[in-house]
Amino acid sequence: MSAPEHSEQPIAPELPIVDAHHHLWLLPQAALEAMEQQHASLLERALAPTLRRHARYLFDELLADAQSGHNVRATLFVDAQAMYRADGPDRMKSVGEVEFVNGVAAMSASGLFGETRLCAGIVGGVDLRLGDALEEVLIAHIRAGGGRYRGVRAAGIAYDDDKVILGTGSGTPHVLSHPVFRKGFGVLHRLGLTFDVFLLEPQLPELIDLAQTFPETTIILNHLGCPLGVGRYAGKRDESFPIWRSRIQALARCPNVLMKLGGLGIPLGGFSSYGASPPMTSTQLAEEWKPYVETAIEALGANRCMFESNFPVDAAVANYTVLWNAFKRLAAGASDAEKEALFSGPATRAYRLNLVV
Repeated sequence: MSAPEHSEQPIAPELPIVDAHHHLWLLPQAALEAMEQQHASLLERALAPTLRRHARYLFDELLADAQSGHNVRATLFVDAQAMYRADGPDRMKSVGEVEFVNGVAAMSASGLFGETRLCAGIVGGVDLRLGDALEEVLIAHIRAGGGRYRGVRAAGIAYDDDKVILGTGSGTPHVLSHPVFRKGFGVLHRLGLTFDVFLLEPQLPELIDLAQTFPETTIILNHLGCPLGVGRYAGKRDESFPIWRSRIQALARCPNVLMKLGGLGIPLGGFSSYGASPPMTSTQLAEEWKPYVETAIEALGANRCMFESNFPVDAAVANYTVLWNAFKRLAAGASDAEKEALFSGPATRAYRLNLVV
């Protein structure tokens, strides 16, 4: 798949944006080659060309995207299992990623590179099944975050018993219901941390139960709950969409849940934009994603939704400018207050970002 070549001028460039979800990494050659092997999962093989093009996505690359025409005031980093410590106890290795990202944030906060505050908030990766060691790890994350650490995205959640889909990225079934996980989950609110979650559409009922059981903990669902359109789910969108919609509507009745609008540029959705040649325009992307985004906003309301770039993963379908143009087209009918919410408000509040947007 060739790199997206379509370019556009930014729409409404004055609108303040908080990019609620992106990653940073430096992927080694060996990891990329493993993803391209015949035995790799559908997801790994599909993502490999994009990740090869963006094997380096660090301060310079993120800054260039954030300053490419839209008014990005701040960004929120979400764990990518990158820059983990090579030494020390296994449970503490994830602290290395937080140290690394906080350094990127400190560079941006110097003001030497413009007004955008990169990585103004940090969401780390921690396995909430660590038991008695969990609180020690979370406190280490908070300290390493230098006042920017805001929450956790737990590993091993996304799961489907069709190993072709996720392969080595497949988690463990029913983690969200496991007693050890739930004991760990209970620590988050006490430490003032949010919970980001990436799961697959069929797992939404488990998330609903979790949200109802822990109403005091803020839960932020990534990527619209990852609707599926590949593997055994391919060609069944008309059948699956009403099921996804009903689950999102049920989840919306949990007031502690927020939604990230984006992440549909990954291959799991089976959308025609993935691998399209030529790449889709922002108008075409908005039309393709409209049923999902509009359903989520209608269910949760603009004040509980936030747009996310999911870069560099979603660079598979569009460059940064085109992607945010698509989001702005999706929000074209919203009021000024609703646009403020969708593009910056809930992200700023949920992650307690100290910003003037």
